[in-house]
Amino acid sequence: MMHPSRQAYVEEAQDTDMGIDLANIPVDRNYDLPSSAAGIPAERASAILSQFERKRRAAAMAVPTDDTRVRARLRELGEPITLFGEGPADRRDRLRELLTDLAEKQEAAAAAAAAEGDVEMREGTTEVDEDEDEEAEQQEEFYTEGSEELLKARKEIARFSLPRAKARVARLREESTIPLRTHIKHRKAIKEKLHQFDLYGSQIAGDRPVSICRFSPDGQMIATGNWGGGIKLLTVPNLEEKWSVKGHADRVGGLSWFPGATSTASESTVNLVSGGGEGNVCLWSLDKEQPLATLSGHSGRVCRTEFHPSGRYVASASYDTTWRLWDVETTAELLLQEGHSREVYAVAFNNDGSLMASGGLDSIGRIWDLRTGRTVMILEGHIREIYGLDWGVDGYRVLSGSGDGWVKCWDLRQVRNTGGIGAHKSVVSDLRWYKGAEATSILPSEGRMEVDGETPGPMQPKKSGTFFVSSGFDKNVNIFSADDWSLVKSLSGHSGNVLSTDISADAQWIASCGHDRTVKLWGIE
Repeated sequence: MMHPSRQAYVEEAQDTDMGIDLANIPVDRNYDLPSSAAGIPAERASAILSQFERKRRAAAMAVPTDDTRVRARLRELGEPITLFGEGPADRRDRLRELLTDLAEKQEAAAAAAAAEGDVEMREGTTEVDEDEDEEAEQQEEFYTEGSEELLKARKEIARFSLPRAKARVARLREESTIPLRTHIKHRKAIKEKLHQFDLYGSQIAGDRPVSICRFSPDGQMIATGNWGGGIKLLTVPNLEEKWSVKGHADRVGGLSWFPGATSTASESTVNLVSGGGEGNVCLWSLDKEQPLATLSGHSGRVCRTEFHPSGRYVASASYDTTWRLWDVETTAELLLQEGHSREVYAVAFNNDGSLMASGGLDSIGRIWDLRTGRTVMILEGHIREIYGLDWGVDGYRVLSGSGDGWVKCWDLRQVRNTGGIGAHKSVVSDLRWYKGAEATSILPSEGRMEVDGETPGPMQPKKSGTFFVSSGFDKNVNIFSADDWSLVKSLSGHSGNVLSTDISADAQWIASCGHDRTVKLWGIE
């Protein structure tokens, strides 16, 4: 007899009538739970469910987070802007409740109208409807008729930019013929050189934080502006004070050098433009302590100011949610440009002079065609304010730095974001792409090198556009490669937030300034 463990196991046929498939289990949803079984009266249960639904709708209601806007909205609704012992969070919750009540009244009125068979649009609208209509109107793109002076300026900008764009495209075509191995070796040599940057000197430049610093075109001076309204010129590399004025009644937010300053332009002509917290834009010479002209028109603080590459125009960004274009010769306001829902902080021209980028506290950037006045591209991707903008020498890429700690690269040809860097642990306050002169740059030239034993041809990669620097609230100035977006070196030395940075035309120096009231000079050993 065979042991049971050695016998073959054969499954017996299952009886199909022994059970039911899980998918075929009947489900009864049409049941009514008696109120006695539920434990609470039906009226109270309905009230509780209505309260839960109301809380859900209130949580989904869009309410401003800025306390100033909350107060303004309460004032629009005819409610007290603040109650005794009420804080910002309580005030925001009260506004949420009021908006929820208005929405419920609107739905009740709509239900009543539907019950009466009225399918036409109601003549009267609630305040929620009016707000939605106003928001829709604000989102519409609109154009206003410009002046004859603006039309003339647009034509001049077109005449100035088209030849420069033609030369730039020709240069890019020639660079496309350079072998890839030449580019790689060229970038590698530049990275090795950038690793040599180190702190060279430091100088106190004001009694309050230094908000901005910019190298002169020849790299021999640094213009600085501080929160006290003062403007100073420091020599390079000794950081000795050469010129100082009380430029503004409030903090200096923008500084920009005239394209030919310290070289072809006379000291008695316009060399510098500044923007102040009181709302003025000032044009400065280097031999007077009073501005040559004061451009007034902004109703809010002026942040960044920039000269057009031609030197004939100045752009200014302001907290009045606009940026403006000014004629340097006539000091007239040519353009008041809207387009941002909140304060505008940064403006930047491309090298051709045909396009301008603007960025603001609405976390949105815009690219404007100065020849037509139209928006070319909208830079959407940051979740915090945009504080820094700069163009590449190729003319179609622009960098943006934001309060979210990221630097993003935008390509106008592809009309999209092509790169992103977590540049700093906190706010990115400023960034500058290297756009120096090839002849004076101290960066290594591939023209003096051989590649695999072959003598390179006359066309060599450009040094401009190979790297950029950024400053942040993590107290660092970072140097990044512009080909693979890698961090080359982090410069630490500030004891507070770094507010601004810049690169000299010969790439030998990097300047930075910040909350510690100092201007620091970083040099290549």
